[in-house]
Amino acid sequence: MNRRTTALSAAVALAASLALTGCSSDSDKPELKVSGAFMPQPVMDMAGGFLTVTNDGGAADKLTSVTSSLSDDVTIHETKNQKMVQVKSFDIPANGELKLERGGNHIMFMELKKKPKQGEKVSIELHFEKSGPIKVEVPVEAANHNPQQH
Repeated sequence: MNRRTTALSAAVALAASLALTGCSSDSDKPELKVSGAFMPQPVMDMAGGFLTVTNDGGAADKLTSVTSSLSDDVTIHETKNQKMVQVKSFDIPANGELKLERGGNHIMFMELKKKPKQGEKVSIELHFEKSGPIKVEVPVEAANHNPQQH
């Protein structure tokens, strides 16, 4: 009887430690979600894209690229000293966010295959260093649209 109780106790302890390990390793991964996406209606053959990536996970990640059927040339840019500079990636801190907004970091769509109109949606896919890709339907807003900062 004693041996069975010991074996059962060991099995319960092992199961509990595996369950706890599972929980802690989940928080050691990025947990990304996208909000506030929009594209001002393009007036030329290029467009900007803006959105926020929130990371509720315990590990940082990086936005490494964006793809879209709207353009074969989609890049990510930061704005420094009022100049756009293409970058290879943007950091998304653990328990933090990456804001792509007017006048700051943003997505650039060059040589548009078509000009989307206000009210339409543009499909994009965000690619990350650690997380799987996220597909986003980006609403096209008025050319002068700028959401109020909170």
